[in-house]
Amino acid sequence: LQLVESGGGLVQPGGSLRLSCASSGFTLDAYAVAWFRQAPGKEREGVSCISDDGASTMYADSVKGRFTISRDNAKNTVYLQMDSLKPEDTAVYYCAADYVVSTLNPADFHSWGQGTQVTVSS
Repeated sequence: LQLVESGGGLVQPGGSLRLSCASSGFTLDAYAVAWFRQAPGKEREGVSCISDDGASTMYADSVKGRFTISRDNAKNTVYLQMDSLKPEDTAVYYCAADYVVSTLNPADFHSWGQGTQVTVSS
């Protein structure tokens, strides 16, 4: 299972970015998909997860009200809309997929993308 993230970059505090996670060689509609992030020197942190049908979502407390996860199964793509970005959101963001119920535990996911860098700085 191959996942490819895109949409990262440099943004000022308060700005927005939209990350995309696309599948290659398989359809995503049978999988829950989650976003994780890892800052230098820190453990990988669960950010958000969406169920296979999109009916259920969950968010880390640190991003609730600022980030929105969504999916378009017709395009085999999951999105993470990130608004009101803060410097502490700076990290490499990864998407992951698996046959699980919504979870933010990285150990529950076995298919990962290569990551995309998000830097929030003035």
